[in-house]
Amino acid sequence: MFDPNAIEVDLSTPSPTTAYQSPRRGKHKIFIGMSPGVGKTYKMLEEAHTLKGEGIDVVIGLVETHGRRETIDKSLGLEKVPLRSINNLLEMDTTAIIERSPQLVLIDELAHTNVPGSDREKRYQDVDFVLNAGINVYSTLNIQHIESLNDIVARITSVIVRERVPDRILDAADQIVVVDVTPETLQERLRDGKIYAPEKIEQSLSNFFHRRNLIALRELALREVADTLEDEKKLNPHEQVCNIHERILVCVSTYPNSVQLIRRGARIAGYMNAKFYALFINHPDRFLTKEESLHIETCQRLCQEFEGEFLQLKSTNIVEAIAIVAEQQRITQIVIGESQQSRWKQLLRGSFTQDIMRRVRKKNIDLHIIATEKGSTKSISKLVRKSS
Repeated sequence: MFDPNAIEVDLSTPSPTTAYQSPRRGKHKIFIGMSPGVGKTYKMLEEAHTLKGEGIDVVIGLVETHGRRETIDKSLGLEKVPLRSINNLLEMDTTAIIERSPQLVLIDELAHTNVPGSDREKRYQDVDFVLNAGINVYSTLNIQHIESLNDIVARITSVIVRERVPDRILDAADQIVVVDVTPETLQERLRDGKIYAPEKIEQSLSNFFHRRNLIALRELALREVADTLEDEKKLNPHEQVCNIHERILVCVSTYPNSVQLIRRGARIAGYMNAKFYALFINHPDRFLTKEESLHIETCQRLCQEFEGEFLQLKSTNIVEAIAIVAEQQRITQIVIGESQQSRWKQLLRGSFTQDIMRRVRKKNIDLHIIATEKGSTKSISKLVRKSS
């Protein structure tokens, strides 16, 4: 109901925070790397030139060249929105970008802290403001500036990063691209003076740019994109997205060798830094004996000791149930025991192992078959690779 005493808002003079709202929010693409010097800005500029050649209206909101000749040269030929002076320091002019209203704007160094007196404290807030105006943004970020990784980076490099970006900025991004080089290539760029001034090279090589640090940071960057792809798979389960993280599923039964299977699966998961599951499937019409129930409880405790997840379900079709669980959990490798059926039963009913192989062959899943010699606890492992 209309309230005659309500305060009226003059829509002809909108506030600064709502003046540039657009019905369509812009798309945000982030170029991320393990450290300075990997080529994020160069890659961003390279794509911008390609888009400009296709008729897209592209401008530079702000690009930090750091005096790097290759980056300076790559920025030539792209329109630059003039910077604004704040307390005798130059900053990106967000208002001018919105008034220019390009289709795409390049905004470097997402984690940058703006100079005092700016409209917003952080550059990622400026980017959000531009996106809300319906303008697409390309930006860059180093992995050490992500808020949730700050403690990990500090342990790796002994450097506490002050400028950080909330994880929600990455979560909201429409696309994240890792600009990747090997640690050796990055160190070579540093020695050639392509990253820092000559007087900083040796110190950088001994500290932040130490090979051990770069390897760990590179893994963090690649994992970040892997996690993003897996989140996209959860949101769009029907899309064909490759599983990047390994996931191990061990299929256990009431046979004694199930304990051995769990240990073998846990070792495989440990080698691959993979998530680990154990699965027990029981026929709905079959009741477990006391000994069998105790055995399954032992398998569950052992799985949990290896920090795995123990799954139980009932099904009349074991092969079908395994295939469903594998798809739901995005399993990449399955561990099973060698069939306990006699040769005669295998000829009459078909081999359980062959049935599993047929089901996983087209699912990009590897199958490990663990065999135990009769009368012995000695085991061998046969790895049956997926075939096309």
